[in-house]
Amino acid sequence: MAVADTQDVTESRLLLAEYDRIKEEQKTRIGFRDNLLYFTLAASTAVVAIAVQSGKSQLLLAVPVICMILGWTYLVNDEKISAVGCYIRDQLGPRLAELSDAPGAVFGWETYHRTDATHTTRKRLQTAVDLLTHVALPMICVTAFWRSPAVEPLLVIVSLAQTAALAVLGWQFLRYAER
Repeated sequence: MAVADTQDVTESRLLLAEYDRIKEEQKTRIGFRDNLLYFTLAASTAVVAIAVQSGKSQLLLAVPVICMILGWTYLVNDEKISAVGCYIRDQLGPRLAELSDAPGAVFGWETYHRTDATHTTRKRLQTAVDLLTHVALPMICVTAFWRSPAVEPLLVIVSLAQTAALAVLGWQFLRYAER
């Protein structure tokens, strides 16, 4: 019986099992990433509402912190989602196609959905949404703080550091979008 069991373990089966596992990871990351966007907007809206109701504009400086932490987490997850797709297209698919003597690409969806006419437009629009959510929104809050009567030297220094960090995050979003 042990001989039959080891014969069932082929490279093709191992590659298909790997495919199933990394697609499951990709699916989980997609759900998490998408929820991060909603959570970022909800948390930022809550902070802005509290700042407006309380009249404490210094609370607006919490929005950049929220957006930087969640934006970075969003970006890292998005990169891993894309890395899984790239691995399937460039490594796993070709290895499986070679083993199966398949006439064409294996896992065709991994390349098909990237070749439609609106792919580039969708990617650009998503980058714009990402920048608006994670960089522009917190910069609006920083600017509102700067224009408020609550401006104090220490908080100005904090806000300038936040501005620099947001610029780095924005650059990372743009850099990643180029790939």
